[in-house]
Amino acid sequence: MTKMIRSVFLLILFIGTIALPFIHSDAAEKKVYQVPLHQEVEKGLHAFLQRSFKEAADAGADTIVLDIDTPGGFVDAADQIAKLMKSVDDDTEIIAFINNRALSAGAFLALYADQIYMTPNGSIGAAQVIDGSGNAAETKTNSYWLAEMRNAALHSGRNPKYALAMADPDVDLPKYHAKKGELLTLTASEAAEKEVGYSEGTVATFDELLAKLGFEDATVISTAETFSEKAARFITNPVVVPILLSIASLGLIVELYSPGFGVPGSMGLIALFSFFYGHTVAGLAGYETLILFLLGVGLIIAEFFIAGGIAGVFGVLAIIGSILLAGTNLAFMAISVLIAMAVASIGAVVIMKFFGKKLHLLNKIILMDTMDTESGYVSNENRTDLLNKVAVTLTPLYPSGVAELDGERIDVVSEGRYIDRDKEVVIVAVEGFRIVVREKKKEEEQGL
Repeated sequence: MTKMIRSVFLLILFIGTIALPFIHSDAAEKKVYQVPLHQEVEKGLHAFLQRSFKEAADAGADTIVLDIDTPGGFVDAADQIAKLMKSVDDDTEIIAFINNRALSAGAFLALYADQIYMTPNGSIGAAQVIDGSGNAAETKTNSYWLAEMRNAALHSGRNPKYALAMADPDVDLPKYHAKKGELLTLTASEAAEKEVGYSEGTVATFDELLAKLGFEDATVISTAETFSEKAARFITNPVVVPILLSIASLGLIVELYSPGFGVPGSMGLIALFSFFYGHTVAGLAGYETLILFLLGVGLIIAEFFIAGGIAGVFGVLAIIGSILLAGTNLAFMAISVLIAMAVASIGAVVIMKFFGKKLHLLNKIILMDTMDTESGYVSNENRTDLLNKVAVTLTPLYPSGVAELDGERIDVVSEGRYIDRDKEVVIVAVEGFRIVVREKKKEEEQGL
């Protein structure tokens, strides 16, 4: 009997051990991906979010929480990220957790989330498009952005009036401190008002957000940017791109005119490598771009061995083409290339003006030495020995002509008067090539 009870007990224990994992299977199956959306919204951020969203999909995540704290960013990058958010499977919910601020492009992206939660000190809004000078964008661009903000609000079923007020200062909402001429920025409490409906609630921490969503026991997976992604975000920043290209062009030009290979050339190559590395990691430049760039470098090297200049021209065009193809915005890349070319041109002028004599390549193609009398150079033989001697004109002087002196034909010029041929003239001045004469009888008259 005791043996039977023991066997039953062991059987129950065995079955319980096997069933234990399944008791908590529902909670264990819930997965939440926490994805940071910090700093500026730019193209490098898109590559990081794309990887994070793919990992979440592969892991079968139920929810993606975007931890947002951004001052805004660039319109083209925000458009790409919005498309990425819209492409997420309907079974996966996107939660925007505004952990401080979601301004400008950050507000735009938050509106594409299925739900929005904010910390007590959080804010959302101030989404007007500005140009590089910090002024409001032109009418065409602004009109496009207003349409995008309206679509973002409608996508998540929110009243577009408030989204438009965030981007258009002409929308009058005095109740929320956005009188005409001012942009709307909502606080956490204002966004959560039923009338506004731009926030589903206010939570102090991420853990509190999970509790509010019912995910206390869910598996939370936090993603972080790799070193490569951080570098790509920095390198692809629209402010950094023209600086990198300028360093590259100026460094290579300085290296071209200096002996050996040193710091300027290394800086130029590192800048170019960084440019293509960042754009490749960010998914903006493909292998075809790198191949075109290497082809251009090869053609420029070939120019040193092939006469004619054609290889060099095509090499430069190939490199410029590869740079233009490395970005999604052709106009911006063209402006960046023009800035780099301008910097390189100015640098070349400065180099030739102040350092030309010290640069070996310039000495091979440009005459840098000056031939002055201090160095022993004279432009012609100085015929001061002819002064006060008498010659005979062989041709009329009108006022220049030819005279003969002791059997030597010399080019002479009168003081401005006409002198006929076969007249005696006195050499009164020798100024380099210029030998000035005066008719002898005039000389005698002036002597009297």
